[in-house]
Amino acid sequence: MATITEKRSPLRIYLEMIKFEHSIFALPFAMIGMMWGVHGWPGWRVFLLIIVAMVSCRSAAMAYNRIADREIDALNPRTKRRAIPAGLLSLRQVNLFFYASCGIFLLASALLNHLTLVLSPIALFVTLFYSVTKRFTPLCHFVLGLSLGIAPAAAWIASTGSLGLPALYLVFAVMFWTAGFDIIYALQDVDFDEGQRLRSLPQTIGRIKALGVSRLCHLLAAVFLVLAGLSFGAGPAYFAGTAFAAALLGYEQSLVKPDDLSKVNLAFFTLNGFVSIGVFAFALLDRLISK
Repeated sequence: MATITEKRSPLRIYLEMIKFEHSIFALPFAMIGMMWGVHGWPGWRVFLLIIVAMVSCRSAAMAYNRIADREIDALNPRTKRRAIPAGLLSLRQVNLFFYASCGIFLLASALLNHLTLVLSPIALFVTLFYSVTKRFTPLCHFVLGLSLGIAPAAAWIASTGSLGLPALYLVFAVMFWTAGFDIIYALQDVDFDEGQRLRSLPQTIGRIKALGVSRLCHLLAAVFLVLAGLSFGAGPAYFAGTAFAAALLGYEQSLVKPDDLSKVNLAFFTLNGFVSIGVFAFALLDRLISK
């Protein structure tokens, strides 16, 4: 996992702080929600406002995570080079970034439609709440999953002012997919979490059982992707995409063993990036073919 170095520019430091590259996880599913909601293209104004809302909400959540975990990050060898413990950004700077991101998110939500504005505080709360859950529940992975999972529903609402059943199936698909790979990622910190009294499934039920839960989550993710397509009336191309995603998730699970974590980063970032982009690409192809 890349870490911040003093040689990086201020922009790179902020991008690293919010793990900007991880936007690749939820954004493609949000685009599916938007595309399915309007059965096509919502126009540039709505599209750009959705992008602004998503990026700002996620930025606020990541900044809050860095603020809340700054003392824990300083103790963990894997995270001690993050911006605040490394002294690359002050607490005041990150706080300003956090509040600015919240403001931009609420403004973008207000410019979309009334329902988006009304629901925006709930979406913001869910994304922020994850950062404290690891202190009291091993189910924190599912809270993280929900914080990403609401993206397709939020984009559907933003583009239509209402919510459809296919979007709800996508919420569960993304939630279980995210929880599954976050459990894998948490395998790296079992000993540290134990020492700091932090909770995760690997720390609570052990690595072997936690991997079993991760595999079940990814199976459920594939099931809900299929249900989403059936509910929407998607064509063969979309279901080819779900098969592609299921195959990648199966390969991801094969890479990680309880006693061998050498391929965690490949399983966590690279493969999951292909999952989200792949499902979107096939969903887009399906929409283009159906026209």
